[in-house]
Amino acid sequence: MKAVVLAAGTGRRLWPLTENRPKPMIPVRNRPILEHIIEALGAAGVTEVILVIGANRNRVRSYFQNGQEYAVDISYVIQDEQLGTAHALLQAEALLGDSFLVLNGDRIVESSIIDDVWETHQISDNPVLAITQAATPSRYGVVDMNEEFAKGITEQPRPESVTSEFINAGVYAFTPGVFSAIRALDVHGEQALTDVLTSFIDDKRLRAVRYDGLWADVSEPWDLLAVNDSLLAYHGPSDRGNQTAQIDASAVVSDDAVLGDDVVIHPQAAISHSVTLGANVQIGPGVIVENAVILSDVTIDSGVVVTDCIVGANTTLGANTTIEGGNADVVLDDTVYHEVSFGGLIGDNVSIGGNVTITPGTIIGNDTTIKSGASVSGRIPADSHVQRG
Repeated sequence: MKAVVLAAGTGRRLWPLTENRPKPMIPVRNRPILEHIIEALGAAGVTEVILVIGANRNRVRSYFQNGQEYAVDISYVIQDEQLGTAHALLQAEALLGDSFLVLNGDRIVESSIIDDVWETHQISDNPVLAITQAATPSRYGVVDMNEEFAKGITEQPRPESVTSEFINAGVYAFTPGVFSAIRALDVHGEQALTDVLTSFIDDKRLRAVRYDGLWADVSEPWDLLAVNDSLLAYHGPSDRGNQTAQIDASAVVSDDAVLGDDVVIHPQAAISHSVTLGANVQIGPGVIVENAVILSDVTIDSGVVVTDCIVGANTTLGANTTIEGGNADVVLDDTVYHEVSFGGLIGDNVSIGGNVTITPGTIIGNDTTIKSGASVSGRIPADSHVQRG
């Protein structure tokens, strides 16, 4: 059984993390998004995985290599231009001869839905997509149903026009005939898989399989926090017995926290709920971390408070700095997201001095230096130097 994973997206809305790594390589629960997907494929009995990769692709290749560690054979094809998901799938055509699965590279699912989609396809030979329910379906492709068939897909409709609670879950099964359907698209610019699905809907042969298990999508920065929290809850209390973390006896660490190798947590620190600490993270005395994803090699000095935040690799937070957490209006790609619970996103290789205040919704670019005593808000470009006053 073969599966294609579409992992070439640039992830502009997740800037600055996606300057140094492709979107599917951003870690949640201390492992890349793509690793969670590949493990689900292996658990479903998939033996061959084709990764469609693009920007920063060498990071994907060097991490997964030939897939031996995951008990699957991994091969790679390149999408040099970002021309949509249908175009991305087309790049894998030469490696596919029979029916196959397709998954989005930024949506984490359980192996059960992969099994169900494949089984439905094997029985009917029709194209199949998985659907799931979402609290805010207007963020996604909304699927209208007619018994077991899809009768319409509307991408990100206005909330008041939503007619179904089901959305496209990003798991598909196709025959090689899908490539002819892609070539037949009369679309200029990006070619989306949903455009192809529409042609199958018109022929009344797109089957939909309902799914109510773990479904975790990463589109905006705060999704990383939500997905991390979902995975921590899904996997339950972590087992740190085999890790090399050093935790002072006076520190408090939540049962659901995940700590990478060689983490050091100093006295009186508190690692609260929904926290992942990457490898070699240093947590100073009296630090408080709550609802956060901290990437590898981060140093957090004494008295720092980190709330509702993502901190990039090799970043330093100076003593008594505060990332406030809470709600904010955030602008991404000229879209305003109102009242998002999001303390902020700090990029890679950022140096933040002591007594800095970072207000909710702040996004700080890579390689930025913020001097002690500054108050920071909004969007800070990469390589910036911010001083007090």
